[in-house]
Amino acid sequence: MQDEANATMDRPLTFAEVVTPCLPRLYAMARRLAGGDAEDLVQEALLRAYRAIGQLRDENSAAGWLGAILINAFRDRLRSAKREPVEVSMEDFGDFSLYRQIATEDPFPYSDSLHLDFMGLFGRDDVRAVLLGLPSIYRAPLVLRYVDGYATKEIARLLELPLGTVLAQLHRGRKLFERSLWEYAESEGLLTKEASR
Repeated sequence: MQDEANATMDRPLTFAEVVTPCLPRLYAMARRLAGGDAEDLVQEALLRAYRAIGQLRDENSAAGWLGAILINAFRDRLRSAKREPVEVSMEDFGDFSLYRQIATEDPFPYSDSLHLDFMGLFGRDDVRAVLLGLPSIYRAPLVLRYVDGYATKEIARLLELPLGTVLAQLHRGRKLFERSLWEYAESEGLLTKEASR
């Protein structure tokens, strides 16, 4: 009995044993990056990982290794689309500020925490819908930074972009996300529902 347990511990893990614990995180990241194409993206990443399993030196770092493969697969998909990414001019934002918009519209009379009250209107599905509505050029850095917690320099390395480009995409992405949140709240009637409470 003890010999069987030692033999099991001495053998290298199979691909399935390495990948299975990482799948929920991988699917979550893929959904945030690719939306409806998440399953295809994960499948592509797993195929690449299977081919390169010999490069994984430490099974404990499998989650990060698989995440990098997924991001590379996503980046390659963007490149292969052979179309110019949709950039949004800063003039399209005007001088939109979510904080000023909330203060001006005052959807929460008598509130001491307008911004927090506004953010409380959104559930997970609402935020996901707004994120998926953003152009991927802005969505990818936002998801990697604010959802998955990558450092900005790491995002630049993963997406193979200059650091300044990533910083600009994060800035524009945040502005676009704020404006999109406001527009989503208006279109879904979230502000009128709150006002009627």
